[in-house]
Amino acid sequence: MAVSDISALTLTDTTSAQSSPETFLSTRNTSEEIPPHRSHDPTNNLKRSDPFQFGSRYLLPTDNPFEFNAWDHVEPSPSDIAHFESQVIAQKAAPVSDFDRTRFNAEPAKWWNRFYANNTSNFFKDRKWLQQEFPVLKEVTRKGVGRKMLLEIGAGAGNTCFPILRGNENAELFVYACDFSQKAVDLIRESEVYDQSPLQAEIWDVASAELPPSLDEGSVDVVLMIFVFSALHPTQWKQAVSNMWRLLKPGGEVCFRDYGRGDLAQVRMKKGRWMEENFYIRGDGTRVYFFDQEELKDIWSGRLLSSEETEIQACNETEKRITDPAEPDHSLDTSGRVDEVMAPYPSEVEFEIASLGVDRRLLINRHKQLKMYRCWMQGRFRKPELSGNESKILAEG
Repeated sequence: MAVSDISALTLTDTTSAQSSPETFLSTRNTSEEIPPHRSHDPTNNLKRSDPFQFGSRYLLPTDNPFEFNAWDHVEPSPSDIAHFESQVIAQKAAPVSDFDRTRFNAEPAKWWNRFYANNTSNFFKDRKWLQQEFPVLKEVTRKGVGRKMLLEIGAGAGNTCFPILRGNENAELFVYACDFSQKAVDLIRESEVYDQSPLQAEIWDVASAELPPSLDEGSVDVVLMIFVFSALHPTQWKQAVSNMWRLLKPGGEVCFRDYGRGDLAQVRMKKGRWMEENFYIRGDGTRVYFFDQEELKDIWSGRLLSSEETEIQACNETEKRITDPAEPDHSLDTSGRVDEVMAPYPSEVEFEIASLGVDRRLLINRHKQLKMYRCWMQGRFRKPELSGNESKILAEG
């Protein structure tokens, strides 16, 4: 497969997307029929396809990039990468002030409340593509599949939960939608269909130490985190991942999509927006982080201690040995080199990386002849099933 690391949709929705560009080119040259992703005919293009499909329009060497508004899986050119790197250098040279850094980090919910006060549900488009991107959503909404609990983190104005419920055929599905913005939760609760839906909307901060109201540990089948994780400060990631682990049943999944390193939104950040490495404040006061693939693997697989945290832990251990020399020291070998103390501490939270890919798209402004690169991270993180012995102990307990 030419795009084996891309989203579930890219791998399953079209066989042509799995062929190499050269193979597709030969097919294109010998076929009289223009495929939908290459057609300008409004009766035969991807905008009219049902269901809508992504991931099938490759940019080939013979193509005019300004023929269409978008191309899939296009890597940025060396000059575009150099431009991104120069932009980051300029952003770091003019960071956010210490005063603004403190106030934006102190009350993030305040800025999201303002955001949803200014942008009601009409501002957002319904995410109709989710079931294609994450096939598990088809499974939990299938008729007769039984009781399923779907938890959406960062539900916003309901542009995810309401489309899922409209297409739901499972009479035993329940959707729990939460957001740490009171205004966002109010928008969902004020919907005319809220009271008639198997839906509960609550205020909850995914990085808090408490679980959502009325949700028990091990009660959730699927968690949706769509452009949510990036709003957290890096120091909050560990708590957020731990909460997902506690809430999910064994075998449950987190469906994840968020911003990738080098995305257009990062490139366009202006002076006074850079707060920390790859972490910014938008003009509306909301925060955003841009991830890379390996970083997300480390976060969700349990390798969460940063090198700084590890060094602090090592220093604390060293200080303890100095102040309490009577305690035996097993962490130093005969050469005096620090051994296990410097290694990341194991975590009980170790999600299986079911899939994790980079979704790239080249957007074209044909009028201004501009190229704009989008980059998103998409993954599925699974809580492992219990072993036979673990299941037995749990049942007996």
